[in-house]
Amino acid sequence: MPSRKRVEQFIHAVVHGDHAQAIKDFYHADATMQENCEPPRRGRDNLIAHERQAMGRLQEMKTHPPETVLVDGDDVIIMWTFDATDKQGVTRRLNEISHQVWSADGIMKERFVYDSATAWQIVEPA
Repeated sequence: MPSRKRVEQFIHAVVHGDHAQAIKDFYHADATMQENCEPPRRGRDNLIAHERQAMGRLQEMKTHPPETVLVDGDDVIIMWTFDATDKQGVTRRLNEISHQVWSADGIMKERFVYDSATAWQIVEPA
């Protein structure tokens, strides 16, 4: 079961740093990650490679501090908002819920749930 402080450290790492490094630092070696109902990706090294590939397609990824974080035993729920700016300068937003299952101080299983019909809509410049 993760401490609230450990979950907050994970969130800080994602909001302020390299997403791939957060996977390296907070996920177990045999962790899984799943998008909606897609088959899960397996293994921390595979998760890191996938994240680096996704980030490599972008100019910038802004992760907003989550407004909702629930910690209940080994289960953690985080409501994330991401703004991804592609290499052409177009920014799209994703709102998703992450359900994580922790073991000790690391993530074993994570599933992202979002409305694929509204995911990655263009965000107009302020």
